[in-house]
Amino acid sequence: LGDWHSRIETRFYRDTSKQTNNFAWEMVGELKIDGNALALSYVNGVLVRAATRGDGSKGEEITANVRTITSVPLSLQIKNPPPWLEVRGETFIPNKQFSTINKERILKGENQFANPRNACAGTLRQLDPKVVASRHLDFFAYSMHLPKEWINQTNILYQPTEQWQALQWLKAAGFKVNPNTELLKDLHAVEDFYSNWETQRQKLPYATDGVVIKVNEFTLQQKAGSTHKAPRWAIALKYPAVEAPSKLINLTCQVGR
Repeated sequence: LGDWHSRIETRFYRDTSKQTNNFAWEMVGELKIDGNALALSYVNGVLVRAATRGDGSKGEEITANVRTITSVPLSLQIKNPPPWLEVRGETFIPNKQFSTINKERILKGENQFANPRNACAGTLRQLDPKVVASRHLDFFAYSMHLPKEWINQTNILYQPTEQWQALQWLKAAGFKVNPNTELLKDLHAVEDFYSNWETQRQKLPYATDGVVIKVNEFTLQQKAGSTHKAPRWAIALKYPAVEAPSKLINLTCQVGR
């Protein structure tokens, strides 16, 4: 975390001899939901396409299935919507719902899902949207892309210049945003955010495996830049895997050729 912070701060000031100790820049801390990434496309305020992340450049279109997720608005809840909008977020199965699904599968003589993430991925690829609807998936939005020239004439919404503003924009437009997101003033606040959720996440009704820290200001994000795989202005901090004892019930030996 410290190395990441120093690297991108250096990029903010290409002249590395310049003192940056007194330069404060905010970050946004978000929980890393253990689910599946979705990209939602809206045209004139109406959902027209939903796709999985896939390999990063090409994913699967699953619009019919995503329409059954109640936390994904089929139309934006604003007047004079932008001509187009792309929203990124994470879809997931809440823990309680995951338990219910596995109980139903046992009664049907089917294999249980290993974890909520795999169950969510399999559900999104279902051919029958009715099956998707029955599993009650949920969705948190975390980023958006708007036309740069778009201005909302009602002055209710605006062109965000920060990640924190973008999250407020998404909420105003009808999207569900994770309520545990925080605006963090400095590196110490980031460390506290990470430490706090390492234990508190066990009380959440959905699975998380870490936190994501993002540079708040979009202009600073542009200065930080990106690699060909990921943005430099964000970092994912994962928690150690949970360890627990397990009882060995059976052992089968096989002899090869």
